[in-house]
Amino acid sequence: MQTKDPRLVPIRDQTCSLKYSAGPVSRGRNVAIAAARTATIATADAGCTYAPDWLANLTAPLVAGTAQYALGGSCLDPADHTLWDVASAPFFSIKLGAEEPTKSCTARSMAFTKALWERIGGFPEAVLVGEDTIFDFEARRLTAPAFIANAKAIYYPRNTFRAATHQMARYAVSDGRRECGGRGCFAMRRAACWRCWRWQASTERGSAVGGAGAGVVVRLPPRLEVFAAVWGQSGAGSIGVFSGSAVVVAANHVYGLFSTKPQTNKQNR
Repeated sequence: MQTKDPRLVPIRDQTCSLKYSAGPVSRGRNVAIAAARTATIATADAGCTYAPDWLANLTAPLVAGTAQYALGGSCLDPADHTLWDVASAPFFSIKLGAEEPTKSCTARSMAFTKALWERIGGFPEAVLVGEDTIFDFEARRLTAPAFIANAKAIYYPRNTFRAATHQMARYAVSDGRRECGGRGCFAMRRAACWRCWRWQASTERGSAVGGAGAGVVVRLPPRLEVFAAVWGQSGAGSIGVFSGSAVVVAANHVYGLFSTKPQTNKQNR
């Protein structure tokens, strides 16, 4: 690695595992950032690919001195995604296309000044997942983020139904636990997911539903239309699957509120 660029320094730290830390992902980031010699920090993630100009675009406002914090967001790989990648995307703040605007946070594409990281106290090492959400919450209390339209991480999890549901459940449990710590905004954020799946109805005279009188025409939100097209099934079936996903999230959020059992990650034992 260093033979290609001497600025790339590999770091091996055994404390970045569940044996030593409840939040090994955060611990790894904090160790790396503490060792960095630059004033600007950018984070990327495994399982993602990036355009050649991604880093320059993401850090541009920080380099110019117009912002301390920048978010690029993420989107699905348009050429390599599964049905369940599309179905679970909104729960993970993942857009379906690179052109979609985003104001959500994800460490898959995030940049900040090292000074801001120090003021926040780094990424929280007490949680296994969702650490970037907590970091974002604290960062926005101190400064306004810059949202970069052309700096999305291209994400391709290749989810199955089981994998997507498991990931949604883990994030929801973590959100519930953080809410116990005084951050009630997480319950509101998860409840808002229901808005993605609700039926959009409008009254229209002479519709097929109502015969000659006034009837209700059910229209699918754009995301559901995309899902129905990918799946090749009816809109009603699509809504059923999405609503089931929302139930999984809500149930596990409640579980997280009362559970004291630590979460595990087979990659960080």
